Amino acid sequence: MFTGLIQALGTMEPLGGDSWQITCVSHSCEVIMQDLAYGDSVAVDGVCLTVEKVLKDGFIATASPETLRRTTLGGEQTQQKYVNLEASLRVGSKVGGHFVMGHVDGIGRLLVVEQTASSWEMTFIASEAIARYIVPKGSIAVNGISLTVAAYEPELSQFKVAVIPLTYAETNLRYLVPGSWVNLEGDILGKYVEKFLYPGNPHTTTDETSMDGITPAFLAEHGYL
Repeated sequence: MFTGLIQALGTMEPLGGDSWQITCVSHSCEVIMQDLAYGDSVAVDGVCLTVEKVLKDGFIATASPETLRRTTLGGEQTQQKYVNLEASLRVGSKVGGHFVMGHVDGIGRLLVVEQTASSWEMTFIASEAIARYIVPKGSIAVNGISLTVAAYEPELSQFKVAVIPLTYAETNLRYLVPGSWVNLEGDILGKYVEKFLYPGNPHTTTDETSMDGITPAFLAEHGYL
């Protein structure tokens, strides 16, 4: 589990097959490397990978076929100069972003980036499988970064986020251009609510009762909707 607060930047180099070498290159690499060990989890652009070998300034990991299929690691989208790195959350650590599982739901694409007086506004398009978890003012992970949805257009499956200067400077968002592909992970809380409401068919949009006593009205009354 992660928080979506990026700790360092790195690069990725394919080693053949499904193996990758991730090298930490930013000034804050010690946060990642200080106690990194075999079997640890590290989020690489939001993708949870397991450390198989620790190197002097990085590690080697294997991406499964499912990971390659769902993320930017698996195809022509792997064009990023840098990847975002975050070590897994430790018990007792601060949760400054939101709970990020590192299980990417799919990829999206940057449509527009505009600099304002205090931030960068970035608009992305997502597939329907991801868009159904997007809620205005809710959380979404973009390349592993915990961001707040500033606006959402459901008919277009597009959402906008406002990125503060610190986040823009310390992550690979500053290297994105319109057309760049990104990894997206919806908020885990939304997935559980969906599961409780519609256990048999999570894609349905009806308000039928999904479990004894668990209805949309029940969830709304108790603050879940």
